[in-house]
Amino acid sequence: MLIVVCSLMLQKAGFAEEKDSHEVHRVSVFRDLVYAEVPGEEGDRPLQLDLFVPATSEAPPLVVWIHGGGWRNGSRRNPKLMQVTENGYALASLSYRFSKEAIFPAQVHDCKAAIRWLRANSKRYGYNADWIAVAGSSAGGHLALLLGTSGDVAELEGEVGGNLEQSSRVQAVIDYFGPSDFVLRGKTQPERAYTDLSGSYALLGGKDGKVAESMERLASPATHVSSDDPPLLIFHGTADKTVLLDQSERMVELYEALGLEVELIQHEGAGHGGKRFFEGDSLRRVLAFLNAQRPSRDENIASE
Repeated sequence: MLIVVCSLMLQKAGFAEEKDSHEVHRVSVFRDLVYAEVPGEEGDRPLQLDLFVPATSEAPPLVVWIHGGGWRNGSRRNPKLMQVTENGYALASLSYRFSKEAIFPAQVHDCKAAIRWLRANSKRYGYNADWIAVAGSSAGGHLALLLGTSGDVAELEGEVGGNLEQSSRVQAVIDYFGPSDFVLRGKTQPERAYTDLSGSYALLGGKDGKVAESMERLASPATHVSSDDPPLLIFHGTADKTVLLDQSERMVELYEALGLEVELIQHEGAGHGGKRFFEGDSLRRVLAFLNAQRPSRDENIASE
């Protein structure tokens, strides 16, 4: 079911605080858009996304948000990066299947289906999908990393939702403390990797305290890093005990070895999440990264 609410007025915040605090933008909001259908207990069920498109002088480029929740819960509602719509970007926030419904690679198949759908429907909703940035936190960060690194991995593409004539590749990635290497995690955090303490155990089909290494490798963004991967911005807390900092350091190591663009921003003393990752200087760094990568720098907001 499609629900359209037009002319949502958003107050300027975050990075835009330097501008007139009373300035507002028109944002068209499209909720519960069905991007694919997948088998459910009682027949096919929809996979949905929410879309926020600001009124800009040109069709705005698109940022896609993937929520966290250990691949077993979470919601696309209230995406963390809503502020990008105040700075010249459209934003899509998607739902995907949880591990209790389907194990990996269903989740990345769903995310790639959403990217293809967003490209196929860009003119209908008024954004530019030639260039897409993807961002996510925790489990969502893992999926964002996979979208960035697995563009040439047929096994991770899937056929969910169709639109197979469209590319699922993304042009920039923002990862907030997402796992990148499950083989490494099995060595440094076995108490999480091979127990229900971590959602990855169910995600990867774990049983009797074990996970097939072939599945760990397939699901690891680190496995698929190649010379054509997009620029990457990573945020991680130095005191994160849920996903250790070495997961992000691993991506930096692999990217730098290939001469790819990568930056790791460490929050001293921060754990697994928190407001500091999504506001203030962190938000400014995100916007600077997006502005440096986007094909058009026109951020002028059209007014009525």
